[in-house]
Amino acid sequence: MSAARLAELLIVDDEPTLMRSLCDTLEDHGYGVTGFTSPSEALAGLRRGRYQLMLADLAMPGMDGIALLRAALRIDELLVVVIMTGEGTIATAVEAMRSGAYDYVLKPFKLAMMLPVLQRGLGMRALRVENARLEASLRERAVELESANRELDAFTRTASHDLRSPLTGVLGLCTLLSSRFGSELPAEALRWAQQMEAELARIVQLLDDLMRLSRLGKVALEVRDVDMSRLARDVTDERLRGEPDRVVRTRIHPMPFTRGDENLLRQVYVNLVSNALKFMRGREVAEIDIGHRVDDDRIVYFVRDNGVGFDMAAAKGLFDEFRRLHRDAQFEGSGLGLSIVRRIVERHGGRVWAESEPGKGACFSFTLDTGIVPPGIVDRSAFDHD
Repeated sequence: MSAARLAELLIVDDEPTLMRSLCDTLEDHGYGVTGFTSPSEALAGLRRGRYQLMLADLAMPGMDGIALLRAALRIDELLVVVIMTGEGTIATAVEAMRSGAYDYVLKPFKLAMMLPVLQRGLGMRALRVENARLEASLRERAVELESANRELDAFTRTASHDLRSPLTGVLGLCTLLSSRFGSELPAEALRWAQQMEAELARIVQLLDDLMRLSRLGKVALEVRDVDMSRLARDVTDERLRGEPDRVVRTRIHPMPFTRGDENLLRQVYVNLVSNALKFMRGREVAEIDIGHRVDDDRIVYFVRDNGVGFDMAAAKGLFDEFRRLHRDAQFEGSGLGLSIVRRIVERHGGRVWAESEPGKGACFSFTLDTGIVPPGIVDRSAFDHD
């Protein structure tokens, strides 16, 4: 194809005089043109060459324009086809467009109307080529992503089996050393053992969180009606049983049911309540407030605490993996808890955000977009724990 040509066109018309005349005219206007009077020969030519647009007569013996159109698109699905028809067969030309033709032109031809149709058709061809390129790129990226996911799965399985087991064993030994022989060890040695125990516990927790995070995108949601008040109460009671010496005042308000995966939504409350308890450490009386509000006709669930809080200006990427606002020496954690919350909420079609001030606690809010069951199914009064 010459570089000076605007595009390569394929002309198919069983009348040799008309076909030749049209080829000559379009060549004079800068197009490369190949003409055929036989549809079968045109299809053979299409297989051999690269054409951007085909002009095909609608009424031809042996194979009409619609049959030719369908056969041509099977060879090159990006090909733009313009049908040539007489006044009496416009209805059939419309049927051809339903079969994949881009447009039609009427015989006898008027060049002033033919050229704009060709320009628009070639513009459509360019869009089809670009879309095909983008789709191919997406497929390639999808293959790369699938490969990366397989590698990540292999890593998480290794982390789970090959790393977690020995780490748990060493953690147990450190705990035994501190508990059974702590009184016999020098103070410095005991402190080292306790530091090793704390670091090993943090690594084991990190592995558990990594496994949990890797599974979130693979497990299908088991959607059912979920009693959010009961869920928050059960999680809070469970968390508080693990810290019997703390004074924690928890207020759980009646909340509407929602639809979602109860196990995953439980994990949201586990992470948010655990987060609140961690950052309220040091408060004489810790306070957790769990409930909901309605913003713009949407149910917004929240978990509020009176902990140390944080500066919103420094909280960019708060829900990203391994994002931490406080040093390990202040508050332990893997840096994955809030990212797990975000993944779960997003899988339910919602979003999560935080509001806080240093020294004034934090409020974590989230929405769910899996359908709301009207409140009143369970009318439970708010209750307090001291």
